[in-house]
Amino acid sequence: MTRPELPDYPWDLVAPYAQRARRHPDGIVDLSIGSPVDPTPEPVRRALAEATDAHAYPQTAGTPELRDAIVSWFLRRRGVPGLTAANVLPTIGSKELVALLPVLLGLGPGDVVVHPRAAYPTYAIGAAIVQATAVASDDPAEWPEGTRLVWLNSPGNPDGRVLDEEFLSAAVARARELGAVIANDECYAELGWDGRWATEPVPSILDPRVVADDLSGVLSVYSLSKQSNMAGYRAAFVAGDPALMAKLLTVRKHAGLMLPAPLQSAMVVALGDDEAVREQVERYRRRRDVLKPALQASGFRIDHSEAGLYLWATAGEDAWTTMGRLADVGVLAGPGVFYGDHFPQHVRFSLTATDERIDAAAERLAAL
Repeated sequence: MTRPELPDYPWDLVAPYAQRARRHPDGIVDLSIGSPVDPTPEPVRRALAEATDAHAYPQTAGTPELRDAIVSWFLRRRGVPGLTAANVLPTIGSKELVALLPVLLGLGPGDVVVHPRAAYPTYAIGAAIVQATAVASDDPAEWPEGTRLVWLNSPGNPDGRVLDEEFLSAAVARARELGAVIANDECYAELGWDGRWATEPVPSILDPRVVADDLSGVLSVYSLSKQSNMAGYRAAFVAGDPALMAKLLTVRKHAGLMLPAPLQSAMVVALGDDEAVREQVERYRRRRDVLKPALQASGFRIDHSEAGLYLWATAGEDAWTTMGRLADVGVLAGPGVFYGDHFPQHVRFSLTATDERIDAAAERLAAL
C-alpha cells in the first residue's frame, strides 16, 4: 500500500481571521475550536498527582477499577445495563480512536466508511489513512454495498443534532445488513438543551431500546474532555461488542496504545463525580443562553443545536464572508466548510469561552 496523501490541516486557513479579530481594542473572542477553558475538577487533579509513582507499564485494557467505573457510568448515566469488563476499553482520547478505527478493523482500498453530512473531519481522515472511500450520508437507505464502517455522531459536531432511539435502531439494522461495524461518537451526550433533550438523556447506541440485548457490530465512543474538562488528559473509552473489543485490544497491545497509569486513576474519579459534571453543564447552559439570542438578534438562523457544545448558524451568505464580518468585531468562529461540502454558508460557534468572553461576544454581535 502506498503512503496516503492527507489534506493540509484546515484550521491554518483561519489564521488571517484570527489576526483580524485580535486587532479589536478589547481583544479576540475565540469561539472557533471547542477547547475547554474551565478548571479540571480538583479531585481529578489530586487523583492524578497521587498516582504518579507509575513505575510499571500500564494495562492496555485498563485497570479493573477503570473498567468497573466505565461499566458503572454506562448504567448510571447512559441507561445501558449488562456491560462487563469485556465490553469496554480505554483510549488515548477519542480523536485517536476515530482516526485509527479503520486501521484497527483492517479496512483498506475498496472499503467504504460512511459518516454524517455535517461531520467532524477526522471520520474522513480515518478513511483516507487506509485509502478507503469516505461517503457522507445521513440516510441509512443510501449507505452503499461495500460499507465496512459507519460513523454516527449524536449529539453532533458541528450541528448539535440528536439521533433518537428510533433512528439509531434503524441505522444499526442497516449496518448489519451491510455487514458493517457501526460506531456512535457520543462525546457530547451530557449536553442536552432543547425539546426532549432538555429533560431526557440523549440515547446511547448501546441503549436496550436500540439494540435489545445484541451488541454485535456496535460501538459507543465517549470522551471526558468536555464533561470533566480533561481535554489535556486524553481520557476516553470505547464500549460495545465484546468480540470487537477483543480484536481492538489485541491490535492496541501490539501497537503499544496504552493510556498512562496516572490518567487511568484520574478517569476513575472523574467517572464517579456526577456533581462536577452537573456544574459544568450549567456553565455551558448559561453561556448558551447568552450567545444564542445574541446571534439570532444579529441576523443568524440557528439550525439543530438542540444539544452539544456548539451553535450551528448561518447568516445566509458565504461562510468566509461571515467569518470576515465577525473578525471585524473581534469574534472568531469556525467555517462550516470544514465540516463538509454541504454547508458553505454555515459557521460554528463554540461555547468553550469564559463567561466574560461570551458576554463580550454578545455585545459585539449587536454591531453586525
